[in-house]
Amino acid sequence: MKFIHYLEKITGVDVFALASFFIFFSFFLVMTLWAFRADKKLIDRINRIPLDQ
Repeated sequence: MKFIHYLEKITGVDVFALASFFIFFSFFLVMTLWAFRADKKLIDRINRIPLDQ
């Protein structure tokens, strides 16, 4: 039996899919906004972390 058949039997399983999508989308949106609004000196310092050693 395929995994999808188990999911079809769960009542309200679509709510979990929508919730996970909204969590992912909001995290992606917040990180995108942070990347555009972050101080350029901070971004340069973060870029150099692997090379500092």
